[in-house]
Amino acid sequence: MLCATSSEGYSIEIMSEKYQKNVLGEKLEDCSHQPLTGWYRDGCCNTDAADLGSHTVCAKVNMKFLKFLQITGNDLITPSPNFGFPGLKNNDSWCVCAKSYAQAIEAGIACQIYLRKTNVKTLELIPLKILKKYAIDLY
Repeated sequence: MLCATSSEGYSIEIMSEKYQKNVLGEKLEDCSHQPLTGWYRDGCCNTDAADLGSHTVCAKVNMKFLKFLQITGNDLITPSPNFGFPGLKNNDSWCVCAKSYAQAIEAGIACQIYLRKTNVKTLELIPLKILKKYAIDLY
């Protein structure tokens, strides 16, 4: 499924097209609806200028990666029912911050990712050549 964007609440800068692009230059695909992910909780790694964390990498998380994020101050394991967040578990897909993912690469504990579901904005921090090493959707 492709990620369509709505003009409501989105910046004009990023809304020049109906669809945002992935790191391969194609239309961005959905990352996850169970659990519901994304900066806008739309299931996609859509972004705009207000997304300072750049939640653009669609990761298939594992516990090693999640524990790393938790230690570095981003707890995605613990549920937060008041925010409708169930907490992540092994093999969930989630739009993670590009900077956090880059740190995980440097630490040698990056999890697998979906390139077709990862926003092109990620390339501002991580080169495609490196992302491809972790890709699970290259055919």
